[in-house]
Amino acid sequence: MKVKTHMKNIVLIGMPGCGKSTVGVVLAKKLGYRFIDSDLLIQEKYDKTLEELIEEHGDAGFIQIENDVNAAIDADKTIIATGGSVVYGDAAMTHLKSIGTVIYLEVSEEELENRLGSLKERGVVSNGKTTVKEIFEDRKRLYRKYADITFRQDGEMLRETVEQLYAVLKDSAAV
Repeated sequence: MKVKTHMKNIVLIGMPGCGKSTVGVVLAKKLGYRFIDSDLLIQEKYDKTLEELIEEHGDAGFIQIENDVNAAIDADKTIIATGGSVVYGDAAMTHLKSIGTVIYLEVSEEELENRLGSLKERGVVSNGKTTVKEIFEDRKRLYRKYADITFRQDGEMLRETVEQLYAVLKDSAAV
């Protein structure tokens, strides 16, 4: 699989609980890259948790905050783990695609159900949806739309996921 890359960043997108932050940290160490978790950037900027920001601003307000913060990321040789709802922000996704290779970490609905606890406590934008299945269905086409690479990972151990993803990235000349 050959992928055209712009800069040497890797942007991870996908549902909450798919492993963006966990895989991102380990992959960054393996590649010698920096690591950014955009959810943490949002929390640092506003000095509030994602849950508090969603409660205060609602889903639409939070999506705008997330869009603005992600659209302003300036990085090179960095793994960027985004929030699951980043794909609702056109400006953010346009920017992230311009600075790196976007990888959709795809996990089955069943696996997500097993991994996720309370959606509210995780600070998940629901856009009026009430179940993991509804949120997943709402976002799936957007993840696929923006992804340069879709990486399916169900049931693998972290080490296996990182090794397989590393091989895909080396093969695609993304790093």
